[in-house]
Amino acid sequence: MIDIRPVANIIGWLLMTLGVIMLGPLIVDLANDSPDWRVFLLSSFVTVISGGVLVLATSNSLKQGLTLRQSFLMTTLTWCVLPLFGAIPLEMGLDHVSWTDAVFESMSGMTTTGATILYGLDDMPPGMLLWRSILQWLGGLGIVIVALIFLPVMKVGGMQHFRSEGFDTMGKVLPRAADISLMLLQIYAGLTILCALAYLIAGMNAFDAINHALTTLSTGGFSTRDASFGAYGAASHWIATFFMWAAGLPFIRYVQVINGSVSPLFRDIQVRAYFRWSIYAVGLVVIYRAMTSDEALEPIIREAAFNVVSLFSGTGYGSAEVTAWGDFPLLVFIVAGFIGACTASTGCSIKVFRFLVLFEAIKAQLRQLVSPNRVIPLLLDGRRLDDDVVVSVVVMFTAFVLGFGVLTILLSLTGLEMRTAFTAAWTSICNIGPAFGTEVGPTGAMNMFPTEAKWLMIVAMLMGRLEMIAVVVIVLPRFWRV
Repeated sequence: MIDIRPVANIIGWLLMTLGVIMLGPLIVDLANDSPDWRVFLLSSFVTVISGGVLVLATSNSLKQGLTLRQSFLMTTLTWCVLPLFGAIPLEMGLDHVSWTDAVFESMSGMTTTGATILYGLDDMPPGMLLWRSILQWLGGLGIVIVALIFLPVMKVGGMQHFRSEGFDTMGKVLPRAADISLMLLQIYAGLTILCALAYLIAGMNAFDAINHALTTLSTGGFSTRDASFGAYGAASHWIATFFMWAAGLPFIRYVQVINGSVSPLFRDIQVRAYFRWSIYAVGLVVIYRAMTSDEALEPIIREAAFNVVSLFSGTGYGSAEVTAWGDFPLLVFIVAGFIGACTASTGCSIKVFRFLVLFEAIKAQLRQLVSPNRVIPLLLDGRRLDDDVVVSVVVMFTAFVLGFGVLTILLSLTGLEMRTAFTAAWTSICNIGPAFGTEVGPTGAMNMFPTEAKWLMIVAMLMGRLEMIAVVVIVLPRFWRV
């Protein structure tokens, strides 16, 4: 059997950290005379004590470091346990929220999905709004950075995270993974601050600017308003579009830029593809709307750019009722959501890199059919692709497609009509945010979904964020054998 004590120890430390972070919304509620500060005080106490008990009970378990199987288990359990404790303030503080709804909202936050069951956001206590945003900020890159800081100390190389995504760092960036992790955190926080300042200049109040900066850089999509970005002006739309797209870039490239090496960012084949495909998608929507709408060109371009980038990056903000634009733009949005952003970014879904590998594999196979006796190396951007990278990409695609199909069927069996079931499966497994259909509320809330559908989406959000295989592998009997 696997020794789970080292895993429990790490999760204990993360729980204590999460409990301390709950004091932030507590302070905000105190400053605004909201009685919900008591909810955060109790939630913080329960979370810190629970984490502390785990740490004390397993204090001598990390001397030998983590094995590969323990690392898999730790990753999955972290994303299971933290959302459960993150749901405690939501369930205690909001009268109309059940435990299922609270876990749904917390998992959506931690996985940066952005799907919500909450409505009436404009009148919600500020601490609750801030807590939702913090959950997304932590889920964006924060938990990955924490892992990268601690795993090298525990004799598990931090750079394995990037290798597991098929990500080429184009040479060693910094001498130690811990240095990279710290710089990633600094860049992530710095971009968040810049985004908040830009929102302030655009006219948002300080509270909204901070919250939206947290959920923009995490590509999470939670808003403080029921109308999302429809409540704000054109300047904030352009700012959000830029920062959402920037959050979809590999953060390791920002490290290289800060250290004076700009060329890897522009030479990265997935960055170039991400830029081109975003432009193509925006162009298609703009052309269609220009032909079918009487609106001025600037709003058409702005709304198309905002909503395409929002779905490409997996953020899920909305600035308009996109279903009113017609079926073709909606198809473009769905395809963009399936593609996703770059690896080693805060974005989710399948990701650009895997599509590039798949396209090259298909092209090589077609050439092989034409010239069966010819040896055709599989290259990406002039470099040979290892067989294990290609196999992992094919396995990922297969698992993703099967998971999406099964989830759509299961959601429809809960009573959701097919369009709702399809987009709910899409939004949860791709970690996008919005869904479309008759059961979706006027503000995009999914509170009317059956309880069974919500739990199916909770599991799908977890599997989508951990890219399917990491979750599937721990349920295999072979995983638990010595």
